[in-house]
Parts: sequence; structure tokens; C-alpha cells
Amino acid sequence: MSDTGAPEMPAPPWRSRRRPAAPPRQPLSQERIVDVALRLLDAEGLDAVSMRRVAQELGTGPASLYAHVSGKEELFELMRERVAGEVRIPEPDPARWSEQLRETAREMHRVLSAHADIARVSMATIPTGPNAMRIAEGLLSIMLAGGVPPQIAAFTIDQISLYVTAHVYEASLHMARQRAHGGSAEEYMAEFLGQVRDYFSSLPPDRFPHVVRHVGELMSGGGDERFEFGLDLLVRGLESYVAARPAGA
Repeated sequence: MSDTGAPEMPAPPWRSRRRPAAPPRQPLSQERIVDVALRLLDAEGLDAVSMRRVAQELGTGPASLYAHVSGKEELFELMRERVAGEVRIPEPDPARWSEQLRETAREMHRVLSAHADIARVSMATIPTGPNAMRIAEGLLSIMLAGGVPPQIAAFTIDQISLYVTAHVYEASLHMARQRAHGGSAEEYMAEFLGQVRDYFSSLPPDRFPHVVRHVGELMSGGGDERFEFGLDLLVRGLESYVAARPAGA
């Protein structure tokens, strides 16, 4: 109805209809760029993330991204830093320090595993962002609260990070092969491990007697079980430094 109360007049059929207004475009920002890059990472893997592809997803040109990110290397660092922010760190408890260390390593493993092959970005680099430093500070606090000598604790941060990252990275390589292979992850791993088992069993027993005799042990245990075993090795070794530390040292 119009203001006079009379019915509104329909538009003549020869008059083109107005197009609905497009929603206002969100301003480009570093945060939005990282959001899109992480979505690409989770859906397609790290190789799918490029400045050109991210710009395409944002509906803009690659040149506009460089006002917020210097290049792909910085973008990867920002992605890794965002992912590090998802890791939860407990408050140090001296009575539970070794279990807290295990819990934190599992949490790091969980978060990295949830983001495809982001672990590749952490190899051969030293993360220095605030979220990454929060993890380092948390690990150090847990170990020092438990009586681990400072130098040993400092070395252990590197070893735990390397162990977790390498484990996740290896799994991501299998994921990439599984995508190329087709089928489910379970089918791929069953076929792959079956081939490895058959190969080990076929080795000359006079040259590799222990490998042939213990194929069952060599091939047993899934990824989670093997991760826990390696983590236990690290923590048990660390506990020996606490046990050997002189009282009051």
C-alpha cells in the first residue's frame, strides 16, 4: 500500500527488474586471509594453499593480499601460529608433571592431526609466535615444576615437538597417498601394511633371521599405540634425570 492507501502499481512487464543488492564485501584483513587458507588446508592439504588460490577464494586478486601478508612463507607461519592457539596447556602440577607432559603431547598431536599436513610447516623452523611460545612456556613450566633440570627441560621441548610433528607428518603422507589411491583410509592401510608384511616374510632368512622370525612383532600396533610407546620412552627417560638429581639441586 502507498501512503495514500491506494494499492501499489505493478511494474510494467517491459521494464527490467532491479537486481537485489549484493551483500557488502567484508574488508580484506590478515585474519580473513588466514581463515581461508586454513579452510583450504583442511579440505585439500597444504599444497592447495597458495596466494593465488586464497585470493581466488576471497574474490580478489593476489596483489591485494600482499598488503596484509608478505608472501606464502609468512602465510604458512600465520597458519601454524593460528593452529598453535588451539593447543590447551594445563596449569603445572608438580605431583602430576610426567602425566601432564604426556597429556600436552597428546593435545599437540590431536590439534596438528586435525589440520591435514600443517605439520610440514613446523619442520626445520623455530616457531616464535605468541601461541607457539605459550606452548614452549607451558612445557617448560610443567617440567621445571616436576624437578627436571633446566637444561634437560630445554632440550626436551625440542625433542617432544619434533617427535609429535614427525609422527603427524608421517600420517599426513599416508593420507595423501590414500587420497591418490582411492577408497577408505582403512582399505589403503590394510593393503599397504599387507604388502610390507609379505615383503618382510619373503626376505632370505639366512641374511635377515630376526626380521623374518619377528614379522608379527614388527607389524603389530596401530599409529596411536606406536605414538604412545614413543611418548612413554621420552617421558621415562626424562624421569631418570629427576630421579638422579641430587636433593636440593
